[in-house]
Amino acid sequence: MKFKSKRNSKLSRLWRIFLQGLLIVAIIVGVNLWRTRDAVSGPAPLLSATTLNGSHFEISEHLGKPLFVHFWAEWCPICSLEEESIQSLSRDYEMITVAMSSGDNEAVRAYMKQSGLSFEVINDESGQISQEWGVQAVPATFVIDAAGEIRFVEMGYSSRLGLILRHWLAGK
Repeated sequence: MKFKSKRNSKLSRLWRIFLQGLLIVAIIVGVNLWRTRDAVSGPAPLLSATTLNGSHFEISEHLGKPLFVHFWAEWCPICSLEEESIQSLSRDYEMITVAMSSGDNEAVRAYMKQSGLSFEVINDESGQISQEWGVQAVPATFVIDAAGEIRFVEMGYSSRLGLILRHWLAGK
């Protein structure tokens, strides 16, 4: 009898741990869905602008392979935590970043230089691009698939590995 009691107790404990884990995952998914509720979905909005380095970026020219569209701001502490990952990813993957409400071009250039960042940036001084994409908070990262469809939207901190995984899934 004692053996069954210990076994049932162990199973009961494992079942509780499983249910608690499931609840945590459900909460995380729910919070992410709530945070991204205003973000656009489906076909990526047109994005045509001049980058800080003077080159022209046209989203339609980047179809055929997955693309990251990353929104950030110089005043955002979470964005600062994520900068190194974004810098690293920009070397290996197609990426355009959008500086949201971060001042004029000179202010954004100064921030980039001070932070040692060299990824491509479109300055969204007026907030128009952010509004078109439904970005209410930064950081926000969109993963666009080869056909131009938004496959993933992440608001808040995202790990390098998590973004690479989403990029890989968008390429499937």
